[in-house]
Amino acid sequence: MKAMLERFKSLRLVRIMGFNRVVLIGVIILLCLIFQVLSGVLNHGNVFLTYARFTSAINYGYFIGFLALGVTFVIATGGIDFSVGPVMFAAALISGYCFNNYGFPMWISLIMCPLIGMVFGTVGGFFVSYLHLPSFITSLALMQIAKGIGSIFTKTQNVSWPGSTDPGGWYRKLSNLEVTVGGSKLNIPTGLIILIIVAIICSIVLNKTKAGRYMICLGANREAVRLSGVDTRRWEMLAYVICGTLAGLAAIFYVGCYTTVQPVKGDTFNNEAIAACVMGGTSMAGGLASILGTVIGSFIIAIMQEGILSMGFNIAFQYSLTALILLGAVIADVMSRRRRN
Repeated sequence: MKAMLERFKSLRLVRIMGFNRVVLIGVIILLCLIFQVLSGVLNHGNVFLTYARFTSAINYGYFIGFLALGVTFVIATGGIDFSVGPVMFAAALISGYCFNNYGFPMWISLIMCPLIGMVFGTVGGFFVSYLHLPSFITSLALMQIAKGIGSIFTKTQNVSWPGSTDPGGWYRKLSNLEVTVGGSKLNIPTGLIILIIVAIICSIVLNKTKAGRYMICLGANREAVRLSGVDTRRWEMLAYVICGTLAGLAAIFYVGCYTTVQPVKGDTFNNEAIAACVMGGTSMAGGLASILGTVIGSFIIAIMQEGILSMGFNIAFQYSLTALILLGAVIADVMSRRRRN
Protein backbone atom coordinates (compact mmCIF):
# COMPACT_ATOMS: atom_id res chain seq x y z
CA MET A 1 0.00 0.00 0.00
CA LYS A 2 2.83 2.35 0.90
CA ALA A 3 4.59 1.53 -2.35
CA MET A 4 1.41 2.28 -4.33
CA LEU A 5 1.04 5.60 -2.54
CA GLU A 6 4.64 6.56 -3.28
CA ARG A 7 4.17 5.59 -6.95
CA PHE A 8 1.00 7.73 -7.10
CA LYS A 9 2.86 10.69 -5.62
CA SER A 10 5.59 10.29 -8.22
CA LEU A 11 3.18 10.76 -11.16
CA ARG A 12 3.85 13.92 -13.18
CA LEU A 13 0.33 15.37 -12.72
CA VAL A 14 0.49 14.76 -8.96
CA ARG A 15 3.90 16.41 -8.73
CA ILE A 16 2.68 19.48 -10.66
CA MET A 17 -0.62 19.97 -8.83
CA GLY A 18 0.40 18.63 -5.46
CA PHE A 19 -0.82 15.47 -3.75
CA ASN A 20 -3.48 17.23 -1.65
CA ARG A 21 -5.02 19.03 -4.65
CA VAL A 22 -5.25 15.81 -6.66
CA VAL A 23 -6.95 14.16 -3.69
CA LEU A 24 -9.45 17.06 -3.55
CA ILE A 25 -10.28 16.62 -7.24
CA GLY A 26 -10.83 12.94 -6.46
CA VAL A 27 -13.21 14.02 -3.68
CA ILE A 28 -15.23 16.07 -6.21
CA ILE A 29 -15.52 13.08 -8.54
CA LEU A 30 -16.47 10.82 -5.63
CA LEU A 31 -19.12 13.28 -4.40
CA CYS A 32 -20.63 13.47 -7.89
CA LEU A 33 -20.91 9.67 -8.05
CA ILE A 34 -22.37 9.44 -4.52
CA PHE A 35 -24.97 12.15 -5.22
CA GLN A 36 -25.80 10.54 -8.57
CA VAL A 37 -26.70 7.32 -6.76
CA LEU A 38 -28.37 8.85 -3.69
CA SER A 39 -30.44 11.39 -5.63
CA GLY A 40 -31.88 8.55 -7.72
CA VAL A 41 -32.67 6.45 -4.63
CA LEU A 42 -33.98 9.17 -2.32
CA ASN A 43 -35.66 11.47 -4.83
CA HIS A 44 -37.57 9.09 -7.08
CA GLY A 45 -35.08 8.58 -9.86
CA ASN A 46 -33.81 12.16 -9.93
CA VAL A 47 -30.51 12.54 -11.81
CA PHE A 48 -27.64 14.56 -10.35
CA LEU A 49 -25.21 14.57 -13.26
CA THR A 50 -26.97 16.98 -15.63
CA TYR A 51 -25.74 20.05 -17.47
CA ALA A 52 -28.17 22.27 -15.53
CA ARG A 53 -26.86 21.08 -12.15
CA PHE A 54 -23.29 21.35 -13.42
CA THR A 55 -23.74 25.01 -14.40
CA SER A 56 -25.71 25.73 -11.21
CA ALA A 57 -22.85 24.32 -9.10
CA ILE A 58 -20.30 26.38 -11.01
CA ASN A 59 -22.44 29.51 -10.59
CA TYR A 60 -22.57 28.96 -6.84
CA GLY A 61 -18.84 28.30 -6.80
CA TYR A 62 -18.07 31.70 -8.41
CA PHE A 63 -18.66 34.02 -5.52
CA ILE A 64 -17.67 31.43 -2.90
CA GLY A 65 -14.40 31.16 -4.83
CA PHE A 66 -13.80 34.92 -4.83
CA LEU A 67 -14.63 35.15 -1.11
CA ALA A 68 -12.40 32.19 -0.29
CA LEU A 69 -9.47 33.59 -2.31
CA GLY A 70 -9.57 36.76 -0.23
CA VAL A 71 -9.87 34.88 3.05
CA THR A 72 -6.84 32.79 2.02
CA PHE A 73 -4.63 35.90 2.17
CA VAL A 74 -5.89 36.78 5.66
CA ILE A 75 -5.55 33.26 7.04
CA ALA A 76 -2.05 33.05 5.55
CA THR A 77 -1.04 35.88 7.90
CA GLY A 78 -2.50 34.04 10.87
CA GLY A 79 -5.70 36.12 11.02
CA ILE A 80 -9.34 35.43 10.25
CA ASP A 81 -12.10 37.39 8.55
CA PHE A 82 -15.75 36.69 9.38
CA SER A 83 -17.05 39.74 7.54
CA VAL A 84 -16.63 38.76 3.88
CA GLY A 85 -20.21 37.53 3.39
CA PRO A 86 -21.95 40.64 4.80
CA VAL A 87 -19.41 42.88 3.03
CA MET A 88 -20.33 41.17 -0.25
CA PHE A 89 -24.02 41.83 0.46
CA ALA A 90 -23.41 45.43 1.52
CA ALA A 91 -21.51 46.10 -1.72
CA ALA A 92 -24.30 44.55 -3.79
CA LEU A 93 -27.02 46.42 -1.88
CA ILE A 94 -25.43 49.88 -2.02
CA SER A 95 -24.32 49.60 -5.66
CA GLY A 96 -27.68 48.23 -6.79
CA TYR A 97 -29.55 50.90 -4.87
CA CYS A 98 -27.47 53.64 -6.54
CA PHE A 99 -28.23 52.12 -9.96
CA ASN A 100 -31.98 51.92 -9.32
CA ASN A 101 -32.55 55.17 -7.43
CA TYR A 102 -29.79 57.59 -8.43
CA GLY A 103 -29.41 56.64 -12.09
CA PHE A 104 -25.81 55.50 -11.83
CA PRO A 105 -24.56 53.85 -15.05
CA MET A 106 -24.16 50.09 -14.73
CA TRP A 107 -20.40 50.19 -15.22
CA ILE A 108 -20.02 52.63 -12.33
CA SER A 109 -22.28 50.48 -10.12
CA LEU A 110 -20.11 47.45 -10.90
CA ILE A 111 -16.89 49.31 -10.11
CA MET A 112 -18.43 50.45 -6.83
CA CYS A 113 -18.72 46.84 -5.61
CA PRO A 114 -14.97 46.10 -5.24
CA LEU A 115 -14.35 49.69 -4.08
CA ILE A 116 -16.86 49.31 -1.23
CA GLY A 117 -15.26 45.99 -0.35
CA MET A 118 -11.84 47.64 -0.40
CA VAL A 119 -13.02 50.29 2.08
CA PHE A 120 -14.20 47.61 4.51
CA GLY A 121 -10.94 45.69 4.04
CA THR A 122 -8.87 48.81 4.64
CA VAL A 123 -10.74 49.66 7.84
CA GLY A 124 -10.47 46.09 9.14
CA GLY A 125 -6.80 45.83 8.18
CA PHE A 126 -5.99 49.13 9.89
CA PHE A 127 -7.57 48.04 13.17
CA VAL A 128 -5.84 44.65 13.10
CA SER A 129 -2.38 45.65 11.89
CA TYR A 130 -1.90 49.16 13.28
CA LEU A 131 -4.07 49.08 16.42
CA HIS A 132 -3.34 45.39 17.12
CA LEU A 133 -6.96 44.41 17.72
CA PRO A 134 -7.73 40.68 17.42
CA SER A 135 -8.84 39.86 13.90
CA PHE A 136 -11.61 37.67 15.31
CA ILE A 137 -13.25 40.58 17.17
CA THR A 138 -12.56 43.13 14.43
CA SER A 139 -14.12 41.03 11.69
CA LEU A 140 -17.17 40.24 13.84
CA ALA A 141 -17.67 43.97 14.40
CA LEU A 142 -17.23 44.69 10.70
CA MET A 143 -19.73 41.96 9.90
CA GLN A 144 -22.40 43.74 11.92
CA ILE A 145 -21.38 47.15 10.57
CA ALA A 146 -21.64 45.89 6.98
CA LYS A 147 -25.11 44.47 7.62
CA GLY A 148 -26.17 47.69 9.32
CA ILE A 149 -24.85 49.99 6.59
CA GLY A 150 -26.46 47.90 3.86
CA SER A 151 -29.81 47.98 5.67
CA ILE A 152 -29.66 51.69 6.50
CA PHE A 153 -28.68 52.68 2.97
CA THR A 154 -31.51 50.67 1.39
CA LYS A 155 -34.04 51.31 4.19
CA THR A 156 -34.10 47.51 4.81
CA GLN A 157 -35.63 46.95 1.37
CA ASN A 158 -34.58 44.25 -1.07
CA VAL A 159 -32.56 45.52 -4.02
CA SER A 160 -33.16 44.03 -7.47
CA TRP A 161 -30.50 44.17 -10.15
CA PRO A 162 -31.67 44.26 -13.81
CA GLY A 163 -32.32 41.02 -15.65
CA SER A 164 -30.53 40.00 -18.84
CA THR A 165 -33.18 41.65 -21.08
CA ASP A 166 -33.49 44.85 -19.02
CA PRO A 167 -31.46 48.05 -19.68
CA GLY A 168 -28.07 47.59 -18.07
CA GLY A 169 -28.46 43.82 -17.95
CA TRP A 170 -25.31 43.25 -20.02
CA TYR A 171 -23.35 42.66 -16.80
CA ARG A 172 -24.93 39.22 -16.54
CA LYS A 173 -22.72 38.03 -19.41
CA LEU A 174 -19.81 38.28 -16.97
CA SER A 175 -21.34 35.34 -15.07
CA ASN A 176 -23.24 33.50 -17.78
CA LEU A 177 -23.23 33.76 -21.55
CA GLU A 178 -26.32 32.34 -23.19
CA VAL A 179 -25.64 30.78 -26.61
CA THR A 180 -27.85 28.84 -29.00
CA VAL A 181 -26.47 25.50 -30.17
CA GLY A 182 -28.57 23.43 -32.56
CA GLY A 183 -31.73 25.30 -31.61
CA SER A 184 -31.13 24.78 -27.87
CA LYS A 185 -30.06 27.52 -25.47
CA LEU A 186 -27.03 26.78 -23.32
CA ASN A 187 -25.57 28.81 -20.46
CA ILE A 188 -21.79 29.11 -20.63
CA PRO A 189 -20.43 29.82 -17.10
CA THR A 190 -18.10 32.66 -18.14
CA GLY A 191 -17.59 33.57 -14.49
CA LEU A 192 -15.45 30.46 -14.16
CA ILE A 193 -12.98 31.92 -16.65
CA ILE A 194 -12.76 35.16 -14.64
CA LEU A 195 -12.36 33.21 -11.39
CA ILE A 196 -9.47 31.23 -12.91
CA ILE A 197 -7.78 34.46 -14.11
CA VAL A 198 -8.17 36.07 -10.67
CA ALA A 199 -6.90 32.87 -9.00
CA ILE A 200 -3.78 32.90 -11.21
CA ILE A 201 -3.13 36.54 -10.26
CA CYS A 202 -3.66 35.71 -6.57
CA SER A 203 -1.28 32.75 -6.86
CA ILE A 204 1.41 34.94 -8.41
CA VAL A 205 0.94 37.60 -5.72
CA LEU A 206 1.02 35.08 -2.88
CA ASN A 207 3.87 32.89 -4.12
CA LYS A 208 6.01 35.02 -6.41
CA THR A 209 6.02 38.51 -4.92
CA LYS A 210 7.64 40.03 -1.87
CA ALA A 211 4.22 41.00 -0.49
CA GLY A 212 2.93 37.43 -0.66
CA ARG A 213 6.07 35.95 0.88
CA TYR A 214 5.88 38.40 3.77
CA MET A 215 2.21 37.55 4.35
CA ILE A 216 3.01 33.84 4.60
CA CYS A 217 6.04 34.52 6.79
CA LEU A 218 3.84 36.61 9.10
CA GLY A 219 1.69 33.56 9.70
CA ALA A 220 4.70 31.30 10.21
CA ASN A 221 6.70 33.50 12.57
CA ARG A 222 5.59 37.10 13.03
CA GLU A 223 8.25 38.03 15.54
CA ALA A 224 11.09 36.80 13.33
CA VAL A 225 9.76 38.86 10.43
CA ARG A 226 9.49 41.95 12.63
CA LEU A 227 12.99 41.52 14.03
CA SER A 228 14.38 41.26 10.51
CA GLY A 229 13.29 44.86 9.92
CA VAL A 230 10.15 44.27 7.86
CA ASP A 231 7.17 46.59 8.38
CA THR A 232 4.72 43.81 9.29
CA ARG A 233 1.80 46.23 9.62
CA ARG A 234 1.88 47.19 5.94
CA TRP A 235 1.79 43.63 4.61
CA GLU A 236 -0.78 42.44 7.12
CA MET A 237 -3.07 45.33 6.25
CA LEU A 238 -2.62 44.58 2.53
CA ALA A 239 -3.99 41.06 3.12
CA TYR A 240 -7.23 42.52 4.52
CA VAL A 241 -7.48 45.05 1.69
CA ILE A 242 -7.19 42.24 -0.87
CA CYS A 243 -9.77 40.22 1.07
CA GLY A 244 -12.27 43.10 1.13
CA THR A 245 -11.74 43.90 -2.56
CA LEU A 246 -12.36 40.29 -3.57
CA ALA A 247 -15.51 40.24 -1.39
CA GLY A 248 -16.74 43.24 -3.40
CA LEU A 249 -15.82 41.45 -6.63
CA ALA A 250 -17.82 38.45 -5.43
CA ALA A 251 -20.86 40.75 -5.18
CA ILE A 252 -20.81 41.23 -8.96
CA PHE A 253 -21.05 37.51 -9.55
CA TYR A 254 -23.63 37.01 -6.83
CA VAL A 255 -26.04 39.49 -8.44
CA GLY A 256 -25.15 38.03 -11.82
CA CYS A 257 -26.68 34.75 -10.61
CA TYR A 258 -29.41 35.72 -8.14
CA THR A 259 -30.62 39.24 -9.12
CA THR A 260 -32.30 40.09 -5.80
CA VAL A 261 -30.21 41.00 -2.75
CA GLN A 262 -31.72 40.92 0.74
CA PRO A 263 -30.42 43.07 3.62
CA VAL A 264 -29.01 41.46 6.80
CA LYS A 265 -27.72 38.40 4.96
CA GLY A 266 -24.40 36.83 4.15
CA ASP A 267 -23.33 35.21 7.43
CA THR A 268 -23.42 31.67 6.06
CA PHE A 269 -21.02 32.52 3.24
CA ASN A 270 -18.30 33.24 5.81
CA ASN A 271 -18.26 29.62 6.94
CA GLU A 272 -18.28 28.36 3.38
CA ALA A 273 -15.37 30.59 2.36
CA ILE A 274 -13.30 29.56 5.39
CA ALA A 275 -14.19 25.89 4.89
CA ALA A 276 -13.06 26.11 1.26
CA CYS A 277 -9.71 27.59 2.36
CA VAL A 278 -9.01 25.02 5.05
CA MET A 279 -10.12 22.11 2.89
CA GLY A 280 -7.80 23.40 0.18
CA GLY A 281 -4.75 23.18 2.42
CA THR A 282 -4.54 26.64 3.99
CA SER A 283 -3.56 26.31 7.63
CA MET A 284 -5.75 28.08 10.20
CA ALA A 285 -2.56 28.83 12.14
CA GLY A 286 -1.16 30.75 9.16
CA GLY A 287 2.11 30.33 7.30
CA LEU A 288 0.70 27.86 4.78
CA ALA A 289 -1.71 28.70 1.94
CA SER A 290 -2.81 27.25 -1.37
CA ILE A 291 -4.73 29.26 -3.97
CA LEU A 292 -5.42 26.22 -6.19
CA GLY A 293 -6.61 24.25 -3.17
CA THR A 294 -8.95 27.11 -2.21
CA VAL A 295 -10.56 27.15 -5.68
CA ILE A 296 -11.07 23.37 -5.61
CA GLY A 297 -12.45 23.62 -2.05
CA SER A 298 -14.97 26.25 -3.22
CA PHE A 299 -16.36 23.91 -5.84
CA ILE A 300 -16.57 21.07 -3.31
CA ILE A 301 -18.87 23.35 -1.29
CA ALA A 302 -20.90 24.11 -4.43
CA ILE A 303 -21.17 20.42 -5.38
CA MET A 304 -22.41 19.62 -1.87
CA GLN A 305 -25.15 22.22 -2.10
CA GLU A 306 -26.37 20.90 -5.43
CA GLY A 307 -26.11 17.33 -4.19
CA ILE A 308 -28.23 18.03 -1.10
CA LEU A 309 -30.86 19.77 -3.23
CA SER A 310 -30.86 16.93 -5.75
CA MET A 311 -31.63 14.45 -2.97
CA GLY A 312 -34.70 16.48 -2.03
CA PHE A 313 -33.35 17.77 1.28
CA ASN A 314 -33.80 21.30 2.59
CA ILE A 315 -30.90 23.72 2.10
CA ALA A 316 -30.63 23.91 5.92
CA PHE A 317 -28.90 20.51 5.76
CA GLN A 318 -26.09 22.16 3.85
CA TYR A 319 -25.38 24.57 6.71
CA SER A 320 -24.90 21.71 9.13
CA LEU A 321 -22.84 19.73 6.64
CA THR A 322 -20.62 22.72 5.88
CA ALA A 323 -20.05 23.28 9.61
CA LEU A 324 -19.11 19.61 10.07
CA ILE A 325 -16.72 19.74 7.12
CA LEU A 326 -15.14 22.91 8.49
CA LEU A 327 -14.72 21.23 11.87
CA GLY A 328 -13.19 18.15 10.24
CA ALA A 329 -10.84 20.27 8.11
CA VAL A 330 -9.64 22.19 11.16
CA ILE A 331 -9.04 18.94 13.08
CA ALA A 332 -7.08 17.57 10.10
CA ASP A 333 -5.08 20.81 9.96
CA VAL A 334 -4.23 20.62 13.67
CA MET A 335 -3.14 16.98 13.39
CA SER A 336 -1.07 17.77 10.31
CA ARG A 337 0.74 20.61 12.12
CA ARG A 338 1.45 18.34 15.08
CA ARG A 339 3.01 15.77 12.75
CA ARG A 340 5.13 18.47 11.07
CA ASN A 341 6.29 19.77 14.44
